[in-house]
Amino acid sequence: MAVPLLAVNALSVTIEGKQIITGLDLTINEGEVHVLFGPNGSGKSTLLSSIMQLPGYRITAGEIRFKGEPIHTQSTDAIARMGIGLSFQHPPTIHGVILSRFLKKIDRSSDLTDAIAKLGMETFLERELNSGFSGGELKRAEILKLYAQNPDLLLLDEPESGVDLENIAIIARAINTILQNDAPFKLRQKSGLIITHTGHILDYVNADVGHVFMDGKIICSGNPKQMMQDIRERGFKGCVTCLSEQRNSHAE
Repeated sequence: MAVPLLAVNALSVTIEGKQIITGLDLTINEGEVHVLFGPNGSGKSTLLSSIMQLPGYRITAGEIRFKGEPIHTQSTDAIARMGIGLSFQHPPTIHGVILSRFLKKIDRSSDLTDAIAKLGMETFLERELNSGFSGGELKRAEILKLYAQNPDLLLLDEPESGVDLENIAIIARAINTILQNDAPFKLRQKSGLIITHTGHILDYVNADVGHVFMDGKIICSGNPKQMMQDIRERGFKGCVTCLSEQRNSHAE
């Protein structure tokens, strides 16, 4: 049996002593794209930050494995080098770091020049990282950095947040390229975990599995587009997939 690309087992995480994630399990196989739905404050971004071992997130129980190797004790830099890339919802401005030089340092892509052109980032290359960028420009820069890094697992925190429809389409095309979404499933080697509130990204990026995330844990999983439709009509607690799983659980 193949080893999962990402395996999160019984994970619990605190921030400044407050429990945010409790007993979380999640498995993502090679070639799969998963989507996390859930209300603000449910812990979705905390999960991505914990996978990357960002400062301030303390894992109190459980483990995270990537390609079979434990990463919950690794540094953020080591995790990135292993093949995990994170796109922030609110990317920080980094003064003194020029975008072109940053890209050159991390570039493992096949054609970065082509990606720069397709994302319309030619005029931003000599600017400080994210300095004065608009919402759409920030998100395009984030996806460009992922393209350069060429990770095996993409962590995307609300890639459509604060972005107009034109920019969503541009960003989504680049995400699909990185994820190899145009290739048959059996040939895909890249995987993704996407957080979305609006679900707009699902109009452009195909996902394989959806999860409703509430109160620091996944409460149900299923077809992402059907789940998004249910959430829009009934809210997170009214998702038909979740209600069905709860009924089955009680019946057992």
